Amino acid sequence: MATLLVAGLSGGLIGCAGLPAKPVVVRAEGDVHLTGRLSIQVSSSTARPTGGNVGFDLSGNPAAGQMELSSPLGSLVARATWGAGEVKLQTPEGERQFADLDELSRELLGEAIPVAALFDWLQGRPWPQVASRPLAQEQAGFEQLGWRIDLTGFDLAGKQGVIMAAKGANGNSSEPIVTLRARVEPSSATP
Repeated sequence: MATLLVAGLSGGLIGCAGLPAKPVVVRAEGDVHLTGRLSIQVSSSTARPTGGNVGFDLSGNPAAGQMELSSPLGSLVARATWGAGEVKLQTPEGERQFADLDELSRELLGEAIPVAALFDWLQGRPWPQVASRPLAQEQAGFEQLGWRIDLTGFDLAGKQGVIMAAKGANGNSSEPIVTLRARVEPSSATP
């Protein structure tokens, strides 16, 4: 499965013009601004594994926000924005609209990622909108929305470090296994 993430990174690495940087505007109380590195690996028994590694800049909230993805060399390769009933993706090839954040993340990353929950997960906590359960007592993290969030490498007090999120095949060999790894930079989370 070829994803926009992999295609965008390839284009960014061979000299494709990136998007101009857009200033981050925190719009409301409770909005966040998170930055770091993000990698995703999608594998299934029916296809060759795919994945990629990007820098991310996530701001706003699940209702209205922006996520920018940049190549390992720093070129901005995609900007997703959402709010007021619109979900848009800008790339050097143009702009596209999507029905919701799940559809956008499926196109952008190769698999639907719960972007609304990601705002909380990247701060080391469960998304409060749905139930979660803690991992086994000796493990730091929780399970939510069919994902296992491992916080072993994350400093909750400093809101920085590595978060691993994995979604398994649930016994269905044709369903992909998705692993998302995020390194959240220091001082990028807002309370």
